[in-house]
Amino acid sequence: MRPVPVDIARHNRQRTGFSPTNLGAASKGFTLIEVLIALTLLSIMVVLLFTSLKICADSWEKGENKINAVNEIAVVYNFFQHHLATAKPLFNTTATGETSFSFQGNSQSMQFVSAFPASAGKLGLQLFSVTLLEDDSDQYINVALVPFIALAEDEKPSKEEVTLIKHVSEFKLSYFGSEDGLTEGSWNEEWVDKAVLPSLVKINILLTNGYFWPEMIFDLKVTGTGENNNATGSSENINESETVQ
Repeated sequence: MRPVPVDIARHNRQRTGFSPTNLGAASKGFTLIEVLIALTLLSIMVVLLFTSLKICADSWEKGENKINAVNEIAVVYNFFQHHLATAKPLFNTTATGETSFSFQGNSQSMQFVSAFPASAGKLGLQLFSVTLLEDDSDQYINVALVPFIALAEDEKPSKEEVTLIKHVSEFKLSYFGSEDGLTEGSWNEEWVDKAVLPSLVKINILLTNGYFWPEMIFDLKVTGTGENNNATGSSENINESETVQ
């Protein structure tokens, strides 16, 4: 009787447990190296994403700060352009007979008389006092408003104050002009006890954040003396004329 042939390949597969079916099942998973590579690539992508977001956020913040700085410069410049440049050369005489010129200034403060437009709701002349003050280790430029007519009548003025700009590191004022308004002038750190307005006022401001502020020079449009304007003892009439306008 002939012996039955034995399938050697089948016998080997059964013995070793290796078959095409088992090969397909094993190929469905990932090796440890593949998982590590995928995690590394994912980490790099996340780092790049957050770095890009941080750069965008920093750029946005710098842009906002720059816009705020430009707006601050515009506000301060417009204030001095509208009020300081149109200062009135007036004398103030109180009930006690004391007379003083309305414009007085030193290196860190000054006062002058000017008027608001009719749309602002403040009629008549106002005495502006611009001063560098300090509060809680922070310096700021303060503006105080007092009706000029109340001063002339020796009444208790209704004082209003507003902060023009905060975080000031340096505030310096200079004045150009001459005593009589006719001879050649020069720059001075003070303009006190004179009977004429300065021709120019130079303002330098430096903030604690280090932003550059351009030097501001204002040409006072009225340079006559208070005597020529006949303002002594007649501030009420002047305020009435401002109200009509």
